[in-house]
Amino acid sequence: MTRGIKHRMKAKRKNKVSKKGEGSSSLGPQVPVKVWQPGVDKLEEGEELQCDPSAYNSLHAFHIGWPCLSFDIVRDTLGLVRTEFPHTVYFMAGTQAEKASWNSIGIFKVTNISGKKREPVPKIQGDESGMDDESDSEDDSEDEDENGAKGPTLQAISSSSELFISLLSCFRFDLTHIDILFTPAAAKAWSDTGYVQVWDLSTHLNGLAESETDGAQGAAAVFNQDPLFKFKHKDEGFAIDWSPLVPGRLVSGDCKNCIYLWEPTSAATWNVDNTPFIGHTASVEDIQWSPTEPHVFASCSVDGSIAIWDIRLGKSPAASFKAHNADVNVMSWNRLASCMLASGSDDGTISIRDLRLLKEGDSVVAHFEYHKHPITSIEWSPHEASSLAVSSSDNQLTIWDLSLEKDEEEEAEFKAKTKEEVNAPQDLPPQLLFIHQGQKDLKELHWHTQIPGMIVSTASDGFNILMPSNIQSTLPSDGA
Repeated sequence: MTRGIKHRMKAKRKNKVSKKGEGSSSLGPQVPVKVWQPGVDKLEEGEELQCDPSAYNSLHAFHIGWPCLSFDIVRDTLGLVRTEFPHTVYFMAGTQAEKASWNSIGIFKVTNISGKKREPVPKIQGDESGMDDESDSEDDSEDEDENGAKGPTLQAISSSSELFISLLSCFRFDLTHIDILFTPAAAKAWSDTGYVQVWDLSTHLNGLAESETDGAQGAAAVFNQDPLFKFKHKDEGFAIDWSPLVPGRLVSGDCKNCIYLWEPTSAATWNVDNTPFIGHTASVEDIQWSPTEPHVFASCSVDGSIAIWDIRLGKSPAASFKAHNADVNVMSWNRLASCMLASGSDDGTISIRDLRLLKEGDSVVAHFEYHKHPITSIEWSPHEASSLAVSSSDNQLTIWDLSLEKDEEEEAEFKAKTKEEVNAPQDLPPQLLFIHQGQKDLKELHWHTQIPGMIVSTASDGFNILMPSNIQSTLPSDGA
């Protein structure tokens, strides 16, 4: 093991969630801290979980009115590798409103994201974790838009008085669900009607970048905007991905097992091949372009398989294999180690494959059964090739480092030096680096590609921004 890995293994023990009221008290003797084991431990009457803030370099929670079950982080011009607090982050997200006519796509900026490298995590009155669940349900004000539709205002609400959120623009989107994907040129969204639509958001993003938000929360202007282009599938869908190598090229897959290739033209429009790629026997759940080969993409499906496609070789898969014993919900292609592909299933399992071993029949290099509920999102770190983050319907966000192995000598040394008594679980995989809890019905997560160590997640009760203390916050080349 390297010195850096040892440090992070020790820091992992800080990720404890204790029962409220335990610890030091002026009313009685100190009670040992217990590590909460999801799915194993049960709360007694009158008890509730409490986060250990020392496990995070930064932790914030906020919401913008309705839940946003799909979102993307907007690439900005503030710096390629940012490590100094406070941070500013740009987002776009699609809402999951009570009525389809209230849905919208929001573009917003979060500023003054503070953290421990420069200052302590802001302490929220009445909640040491930096998260306030009550704030999510207190904003019930309603506004009437120009069409007479009523719904909660998209006023940003943060659990931290130090965090500022500005929503510059919201586009009405009369649909029951929205799946979002952003590229520097445009935004793309799926809808339940089968349409995939693309918008030009450059003007709004420029306005948001120039807006002054420090010291005040900004409300959104709601209006309608026609898409640049739209294409109708035969059914609704969820799978979309922009090519990282060919600007404007994308693929979209639907619930009828059809995948369509979009090729950009010079007139701010797209040519969509009406003959779909067919290889799956059920709904296409996720799609990822290869990070190194412009003509290759992968897809996963409810049929339990993953397919690798080469658009130069026709409409059938170049390779296909059984990946899980249940629906394959999500996948992620490692952009730092392009031979590695991760996938998450409806049965809670996570598999890591080395695509170089496909011809040999067994390409699985790691398989984890820690989660017991469906995997909802999975993504490799953009800054460390061996790390990935996973979210699940069990309300846990987990971070894994495949380079870690169990070290009995190190474990004994850690226990000998630990002053406080900690009842740590004994059966956790050594590659499990961090467990984040506190959100309800987790749906999607993304690493920030320009802020090493930062993860943003969304759930039915809002967003979390987190930077675990045992995750590298600088690139290896920086000497971390």
